[in-house]
Amino acid sequence: MADLALIEADPEIAQCIADEERRQHDKLRLIPSENYASKAVMEACGSVLNNTYSEGYAGRRYYEGQQNIDTVERLAIERLKTLFGVDHANVQPYSGSPANLGVYFAFCKPGDTIMGMGLPSGGHLTHGWKVSISGKYFDAIQYGVRRDDHLIDFDEVASLAREHKPKLLFCGATAYPRVIDFPKFAEIAREVGAILVADIAHISGLVAGGAHPSPVGHAEVITSTTHKTFRGPRGGMIMCNDQHKKAIDRSIFPGLQGGPHNGTTAGIAIAAKLAMTDEFKAYAQAIVDNSRVLADTLLSRGFDLVTGGSDNHLILIDLTGKDVPGKVAAQALDRAAMVANYNSVPFDTRKPFDPSGVRLGTPAITSRGMGADEMKRLGNWMADVVEDVENEALISRVAGEVKELCDQFPAPGVPAH
Repeated sequence: MADLALIEADPEIAQCIADEERRQHDKLRLIPSENYASKAVMEACGSVLNNTYSEGYAGRRYYEGQQNIDTVERLAIERLKTLFGVDHANVQPYSGSPANLGVYFAFCKPGDTIMGMGLPSGGHLTHGWKVSISGKYFDAIQYGVRRDDHLIDFDEVASLAREHKPKLLFCGATAYPRVIDFPKFAEIAREVGAILVADIAHISGLVAGGAHPSPVGHAEVITSTTHKTFRGPRGGMIMCNDQHKKAIDRSIFPGLQGGPHNGTTAGIAIAAKLAMTDEFKAYAQAIVDNSRVLADTLLSRGFDLVTGGSDNHLILIDLTGKDVPGKVAAQALDRAAMVANYNSVPFDTRKPFDPSGVRLGTPAITSRGMGADEMKRLGNWMADVVEDVENEALISRVAGEVKELCDQFPAPGVPAH
């Protein structure tokens, strides 16, 4: 039984995978936290490396038989150090949220004051939002954006930091379409004696490719996922200066986790190597260029965009003026083969599960090789659908046109059907 092929061992799961391959090929994937990992990354993640259990760190394992695993982990670490220009990297966090939890565990005790961007303003759950462990175990202070232009309110950040003296100050976001001003955050953190943590989960590929300013030299600790714009496996990483190396490593193991996922570690190493190429730098810039063209197209069709546009991979549409709820719009777009997610907008008057906005991004469609012309077509398709969400004939026609476009731009790592 152990040597059966997937289709023989479990036809139902095999069919689910085949259906997902077809979906990922036939639809435009616009969720900004999604991408296509390379075939090489996918091979590593499904390799025999997953059969080995590896508690500890390279050269300091608690099990024998780690010769090859140690080499893999060292390669991942050294490549990230070179790529980002950091003193230290830990590649064992299972994903971005565990990476952030590892930072809290390294520096904080329950009840300590932390500070991060509020979820309604574009921050992440793990930056101290009340339903997260980060908001329940710590005294979490939340900053936001200005009401007039939806840009980070640095006057508020500075005022709150001076008042509350947080131990950690998080910067970075999950729904913020503009460049993060790391030097400004660092200035505030230094003034109040906080450790600045830059969560670059969404933009790590842009940073690596030079399409977004780097937090290195400003933030003492940097966390990230390894997928999204980085195009690696579903994993996490923490980078820091030498001063915090020991605290970070002890926090992840033995503090929070047992053995790392070795196939994922290999995938991170591969993604880091690929991110050092000129091809990846061009890809990172193309993500931003595509996002701007798509934003301009939507603006030309009368859509309201949070902050008025985009400087990165992400666009946040406020549909209040269109009188269409975000969930209704996202569901109609999905039927039209354009997959985005409904999302709250700053100062949203609707509930989070039925918000006013739609969040979309360009990493995955840029991985398929699409450019400015395709962004214009996409923006107009989206506008047509959102402005007539109950017109199923229109939606069906657009879905067919999207499928024709997708056939011209094969999805990396996805078998054709």
